[in-house]
This record gives sequence, C-alpha cells and structure tokens, in this order.
Amino acid sequence: MEDLKNLEFLASNSKEIIEKQVDSYRQQHSYAGTIIGVVVLFIPFFLSSFDTTFKITQYISIIPIALFIWAILLMLSIFRTKPLDQAFSVNKYQDYLNNTYKDILLNEIESNTNSYNRNLIITDRGSKRYTIGVSLTTIAFLISIVLLLANQFIKMEKGPTKVQVVNANKLP
Repeated sequence: MEDLKNLEFLASNSKEIIEKQVDSYRQQHSYAGTIIGVVVLFIPFFLSSFDTTFKITQYISIIPIALFIWAILLMLSIFRTKPLDQAFSVNKYQDYLNNTYKDILLNEIESNTNSYNRNLIITDRGSKRYTIGVSLTTIAFLISIVLLLANQFIKMEKGPTKVQVVNANKLP
C-alpha cells in the first residue's frame, strides 16, 4: 500500500489554514462592530460638549465628525462582503465515492488551495478597509480630545453682569 502520510499532512494543514482564515475574518467583523458601537456612542457625547464655545471650535469639530462617519461607513462595508469559501464542498461527496483515497486527498488539497486564494481577495479588501477605519477613528478621537480639552481650558471669561434694581414702589 502506498504511503500517503505526506498527502494527509498537506490536506490537514490546508484545512487548518482555511479555518484560521475564516476565524480571522469573523474576528475582524466582531472588532468592526465594536468600533462602530463605540463611535456611535461617542459622537453625541462629543457634540453635546460644544454648546457654549467659540464658533471656530464648532466648525473645527466638523472634521472629527466627518472622520467618524467615514470610519463607520468603512466598517459597515466590511459586513457587506461575501461569505468566505470553506473549501471541500459537501455537494462533491457523491462525486468522490468511487475515487481512490489518494485522489480524494489531492482533490481536497486543491480545493483548499483554491478556497484560500479566493478568500484572500475578500480578506485583503476587508483588512484594508478595517485598517483605514481604525486609523480614521484614532485620528478623529485624538482631534476630539484636543477640541474637548481646548474647550475646557479656553473658555471665554464673562465679566460680571450688571443688574439694575428697580423699586416698584417708587414708580409714578
């Protein structure tokens, strides 16, 4: 009987690589959802802190809001990607019933390799969007923190308000 340990190893290894690729893809989706949630909660907090500020600060605050919105859109686009191919298809089982063990292993290795290459396009695109989204979110948070601190430390000092007391009894 032919020694097929090397083919079994390659089939097993290629399957593990596909599983890791799918797990990484799912984890990225989870992180993207978390980032969206944090940003969506931060935006109202950020906007409510600019009630009584300089007009220039209010105009500058448009920059982080625009970056936050752009990051949210990028993160949402990650969710719209196609599902990943997970290799050896159940539909092909019937076709492999009459094949030899060696042919089945070779087909599985080929199927896993093709799946990995197809998935690579999807995962690379998602990774780029995710990286850009995280960068935009970080930059927007930094700008927001600077604006919030500037708003706290550079408040306009209001002079005392003069009040004139009018005595209602002395009116003609």
